Amino acid sequence: MKVDRNLQLKKFDPQIAELIKKETNRQREGLVMIPSENYASEAVLQAMGTSLSNKYSEGYPKKRYYSGNEFIDEIEQLCIDRSKELFEAEHANVQPHSGSSANMQVFMACLNPGDKVMGMDLSQGGHLTHGSPVNFSGQIYNFIPYGVDKETELIDMDVVRKIAIKEKPKMIVTGATAYPREFDFKAFAKIAQEIDAYLLADISHFVGLCLAGVHQKPFPHADVVTTTTHKTMRGPRSAIILCKKEDRYQKKYHKDSKFNLARRIDRAVFPGTQGGPLDHIIAAKAVMLKEAMQPEFLEYQKQIQKNAQVLADTLRETGIRLVSDGTDNHLLLLDLRPIKVTGSDASDALEEAYIYANKNSIPFDNASPFNPSGLRLGTPALTSRGMKEHEMVQIGSWISKIVKDPKNKSLIKKTRERVLELTKQFPVYETLDL
Repeated sequence: MKVDRNLQLKKFDPQIAELIKKETNRQREGLVMIPSENYASEAVLQAMGTSLSNKYSEGYPKKRYYSGNEFIDEIEQLCIDRSKELFEAEHANVQPHSGSSANMQVFMACLNPGDKVMGMDLSQGGHLTHGSPVNFSGQIYNFIPYGVDKETELIDMDVVRKIAIKEKPKMIVTGATAYPREFDFKAFAKIAQEIDAYLLADISHFVGLCLAGVHQKPFPHADVVTTTTHKTMRGPRSAIILCKKEDRYQKKYHKDSKFNLARRIDRAVFPGTQGGPLDHIIAAKAVMLKEAMQPEFLEYQKQIQKNAQVLADTLRETGIRLVSDGTDNHLLLLDLRPIKVTGSDASDALEEAYIYANKNSIPFDNASPFNPSGLRLGTPALTSRGMKEHEMVQIGSWISKIVKDPKNKSLIKKTRERVLELTKQFPVYETLDL
């Protein structure tokens, strides 16, 4: 007999139940191409919706402030052990609620307010927490930005080194949200070591590609690694911090502290910035990590990259300019200035066609961030549905036509019909009973 798992929700709050159903159907029927979005597996979703959400467990395994954590301890320890194994890390903290909080906790463990840090400029692909002046990172710490070369739109490591030598930051942050190329962690580490700076690798966007070996891995080069657990990982909306146990700069920067790097990070998470961890999310992260240990996960990551490159080739061949002229990872950034279309107009028109992308600033963009000149696309969610190179050619052609003619309602309607036909061939969440 089929059991309706959402029967109680439907009975008690039919409005919310109906809205959840509509959102799930939107995800089923549309092409999700926002690089930071993906489809968590039903096993991950099931772990999140359990009685673990009822438990409070301040502290760490075997060191809790509440009783009744026998099984919670086992779950968190399993998540820690899987994280260390998968990432080849000496230490893992699986309690951070998000990528932003994970970065905050690393800063708190390694820096003092006002310390100088280098991070990638938000306007050239970096993240808010990498020093944007509107973010806590840019307000508490003295961030010195680095960016991309105006001609190549690539990070020039010689320029990064010159800035580092001149400014002598205490930490260098790598990683981005809109940089379509590979990060050279080895080169960054060499610069960081030259000036006695910590290296933080924020691999949130391309973490899965690192695990599959199609992007350089952050360890052993980085001192600390942060990552979200959705995006290319297909897990819950959350984060993990990984690090080396010992601190190479303990005597220089933390000589009065009795705690090593791993312990300082744990203390920055709890009690420094968080109270009780989200045990249902930690369980979901553990499930995600087990999924990532399967051979098919590595093939999935390789397909993400292949799909992104085919999509890039298709768009380029149809006359769309790409920032840095392509991609090495899961995302690509379209420069819409040559076709005189704004990112907002392109994003809105694609949404009408059930293709979900996001407007985005491009390097050296003179337009407002609220109506920028770029469009950001990614392939993780499409690849999760089983789409491959053939579908990328189709989708790339649809996108190109719409962004060149965003006011053409007839074209948008025709494309929407084609999108619906395509998504029916690659179903997702078939067994979710809504």
